Amino acid sequence: MPHTDTADAPTDSSTYREYILGVRVVERTTADGDVCYRFEAPDHEGIAFEDPETATLYADVYFDVNGFQEAGTGERGVPPTVIQAGRDTLVAYLLTQDGIDAYWAASFYGVKPEKIERYVSRVRKRSESVREGAKEQGHA
Repeated sequence: MPHTDTADAPTDSSTYREYILGVRVVERTTADGDVCYRFEAPDHEGIAFEDPETATLYADVYFDVNGFQEAGTGERGVPPTVIQAGRDTLVAYLLTQDGIDAYWAASFYGVKPEKIERYVSRVRKRSESVREGAKEQGHA
């Protein structure tokens, strides 16, 4: 479940995955012993997820659309940049939201879950390409 991560102070944290341009996913353990994976990026309020797969998918969507802000979109809103990016990016973003899985998305779009997985695969490949291109241009 994604949530803005401001309440529970971490007692222990480590970088789970580091990307370019100051973007990373941090594994955090709270005082209650709960583990979450926080997506962090410059000029982004931060958001935490229960599992690393969802957190890294969120990071891939972030790179796929060259960054976005959720602030001001409301609890169930989608950033306009994500909507404009196309169906595969929108599906990948939706999969990072609470209560939405590949079966829900497949039902919503009237496709088989395998097609949803192909959408996600495309987003992950594009985001990797964006990061590699940025590295080649000297962005770290």
